[in-house]
Amino acid sequence: MAAAKTGKVWFIGAGPGDPELITVKGQRLIAQADCIVYAGSLVPRAVLACAKPGATVVDSAPLSLPETHALLRGCAASGGLAARVHTGEPALYGAVQEQAALLDAEAIPWEVVPGVSSAFATAAAAKVSLTVPGGTQTFILTRLSGRTPVPEQESMPTLAAHGAAMAVLLSAGEPERLQAELLTGGYPPETLVVLGHKVGWPGGETVRTRLDALAETARSRGFTRQTVFLVLPGQDEQAQAAQSKLYDPAFTHGWRQGSEEGDS
Repeated sequence: MAAAKTGKVWFIGAGPGDPELITVKGQRLIAQADCIVYAGSLVPRAVLACAKPGATVVDSAPLSLPETHALLRGCAASGGLAARVHTGEPALYGAVQEQAALLDAEAIPWEVVPGVSSAFATAAAAKVSLTVPGGTQTFILTRLSGRTPVPEQESMPTLAAHGAAMAVLLSAGEPERLQAELLTGGYPPETLVVLGHKVGWPGGETVRTRLDALAETARSRGFTRQTVFLVLPGQDEQAQAAQSKLYDPAFTHGWRQGSEEGDS
């Protein structure tokens, strides 16, 4: 008698909240899943609207790691497809590694479908660029140290000293400390900061401010959770007027001969 076929677990990035900001692959797998375990505190139920009739749908918010694992294991052990749906991008501040370790220990196959990070959704909603031709070419994504510590060499002032564009997640509870540490690191007070609050959710919004008004803006708006801070140095009129060489008629590259000799 043939051995029962083991199913599979898919970790799926649901994006920032907008049901349309999930990948086609992620939506397809959710629609096929026999068991869906989702982070209900951050993933809106609308993302799961495509679930097939009869699928088991469980909110993992009140569950422990062993309880979540039991659901995934049970589905896979019966040969089913389990969808573990995480907010945003699973590789960023997620708990995939610890869940995957339990699956590996029982030889249960699993894979990951990437998602749209709230940092990128905020940039899109605010119509800003994280890199600027002739300006910053580096983007840092980080968080304040808190109950979950951050390595000393990754402290906010240390990273700010690079002067790169930055997205700060999971730090809305301490906007005063965030502002102070960014200034200590060397960003000018007039540096543009975009606050993205619940971007992708109904009523979500973005607000532009200066770094030296970051805390006041966050407090006055009541942005205490689900807020992304985009720190965007060099976003002045001169930087915005700068153009990429890729589409410069004079610039030669592998697909086009430029109008000026010697360009490469």
